[in-house]
Amino acid sequence: MSTPETLLVHATCIAIAIDDGGGPSGILLRGPSGAGKSDLALRMIDQGARLVADDQCVLVRQDAGLVVRAPAATAGAIEVRGVGLRDVPSLAEAPLALIVDLVAAEAIERLPDAATEEILGVAVPRLALDPFAASAPAKLRLALHGTEAALPRITPPSPAGVTDTVSGDEPRRVVVVTGLSGAGHSSALKILEDLGYESVDNLPLSLLDALLGEGGPVAVGVDIRTRNFAAQPLLDRLDQMQADPAQAVTLLFLDCADEILERRFTETRRPHPLAQDRRVADGIAAERRLVAPLRARADLVVDTSSLSAADLRRVLGGHFTLARTPAMSVFVTSFSFRHGLPREADLVFDVRFLANPHYEAALRDLDGRDSRVDAFVAADPAFAPFFAHLTDMLEPLLPRYEREGKSYLTIAIGCTGGRHRSVAVTERLAARLARGGREVHKSHRDVARGDGSGAQRA
Repeated sequence: MSTPETLLVHATCIAIAIDDGGGPSGILLRGPSGAGKSDLALRMIDQGARLVADDQCVLVRQDAGLVVRAPAATAGAIEVRGVGLRDVPSLAEAPLALIVDLVAAEAIERLPDAATEEILGVAVPRLALDPFAASAPAKLRLALHGTEAALPRITPPSPAGVTDTVSGDEPRRVVVVTGLSGAGHSSALKILEDLGYESVDNLPLSLLDALLGEGGPVAVGVDIRTRNFAAQPLLDRLDQMQADPAQAVTLLFLDCADEILERRFTETRRPHPLAQDRRVADGIAAERRLVAPLRARADLVVDTSSLSAADLRRVLGGHFTLARTPAMSVFVTSFSFRHGLPREADLVFDVRFLANPHYEAALRDLDGRDSRVDAFVAADPAFAPFFAHLTDMLEPLLPRYEREGKSYLTIAIGCTGGRHRSVAVTERLAARLARGGREVHKSHRDVARGDGSGAQRA
């Protein structure tokens, strides 16, 4: 009996690049409904991956390997629980490089043996992963990297509208700034201007060609105040711009939590552009629906809910600096889980399992920058293996982010109060990464904040 050439499976597939010239490779995420397939896929897409297929995947035997495609009815869309069906950056197909079974953390072996699974006569590497772990995207990239040598290279056709970067003169930097009113649009343009960009706000799309003539880097502000604003014409124009190899175009979307936006409009007594005769909340909701396609398409989303002006300058400077730097910049910050996750974080690690100096009277009023607190945290038997595993994961991972074009990475270390354990670990991690020759910045977001009861906990 001959081996069938196609197979329909219940799974989600994403594709990421594993080297500089071989094209994207597919990761098949398997598990029952609710296992976290779409959740993990969305996190990977937010970090630059592309969707191949959601929920159902068509596997096709091609040469010595397998190619994954989406059924025609669901191509390019992913179902987001609580949100609905949404279009996301996608590829028509990708070669299958890795199968990932999504399971609970307790069901995963710490050091599993290498495993493969045969599908349509092709052996494919396979592993088990907890999809809800903060490090799940990083683990996927490391696991995929380990399969490169054994994989047959299958080059999928280039997706429509995507062209390879042309070597030669460096393309002109163009940043299109959009997002929600009150999220920091004007501040972002000012920061980009300070970085060396020519900044123009509220430019009608009909005048964009004139602005993009000869000249240096440019930042263009486009939002609902722009004349005849509509998301689709802007997206169509972006397609044309990004197809031009002479331009490196980035769509920057500034987001913010609704309650923060309401407070900003109330404090400044400015009316929301879409709430002239109704509640501010209604205007924000209407605008969020209007700009949703832009957020889905954005190359970079910056949530300004908890960012100070200095933080926003740091984040945008890291992503859009025009100075030539030899390596990706890394920002390490401590934080308190009580006050929420840093929304700009790329990687988040929880150190609440370490012994808490708050319960030592001699250490309670100090913070993790003090050598006595640092020594206490480091004396916990769990600290040394944790820190070794953390650095063993990060140090080979950072060059991979660089090769994907990422210029700025934020690593967040959290504990209960953001004062002792997270601060000590942040100090050590920043110093360790800096010893490798990287440009590393550090901050302690919540070190001076209390818990509202007169005490501070870490």
